[in-house]
Formats: sequence, C-alpha cells, structure tokens
Amino acid sequence: MEKYVLLIAALYGALGIIFGAFGAHALKKILSEELLKSFETGVKYQMYHAIVLLVIGFQFPFVDTIEKSAAWCLIIGTFLFSFSIYGLCISSAKGKKLKFLGPITPLGGLLLVIGWILLGVSFLNNL
Repeated sequence: MEKYVLLIAALYGALGIIFGAFGAHALKKILSEELLKSFETGVKYQMYHAIVLLVIGFQFPFVDTIEKSAAWCLIIGTFLFSFSIYGLCISSAKGKKLKFLGPITPLGGLLLVIGWILLGVSFLNNL
C-alpha cells in the first residue's frame, strides 16, 4: 500500500503544479475573480494533501485498517474535492456549469475530514 500512496502523492503533487500554472496563466483570462479563487482553493487542498500522503506513505506501515482507511479517505477525498471544483469552475466559465458536481465537493471535503480524524486516532493508538 505504501507504494500506491506514494505514487498517488507524487501524481497529485505534479498535477497540482500543472493545474496551478494553468489557473494562473490560461484560466486567469477566462475565469472571474471568484471562480479563480475557487480554482486556487482546489489546487491548494490538492497540494496540501499530496504532501500529507507523501509523509504518511513514508511513515505508516499500513498494517492497521485505520491507517489504510485514513489514506483512502485522503486520496478519494482529495480527488472528489479538488477535481469537482476544477470541473465546476471551468464549466461555469464556458457557460455550461456541470451542476451535478456541486454535491460532490462537500462529499470530498467530508472524506478529507474523516481522513484527518482517522490519522489522529491512529496517532493516539500508537502512543
């Protein structure tokens, strides 16, 4: 599991840089200030969680279900949260807002919160 977490962390990190540059340069011309801020929020959360996944990928042995669950919640939560924001922002700028993505963003956020809570529980269990 460690290799998968590290691979996904690297992928999220690389895509975060790409999407950040894309937002700062290409999308700056077509997104409103509000949509650009939303897009940047997606990039920030993606990068934060790429770093967290990198750290836990190196630190966790992934023998406990709680460690695996925390990693999966962070992986899936990041994808749902950040990528739904990207989709909403870009589709809104093109005048064809993909409204079905709206409920996906908070679901991703909830998974991120659960992932952080599970990390805390894992740390407490290892005291």
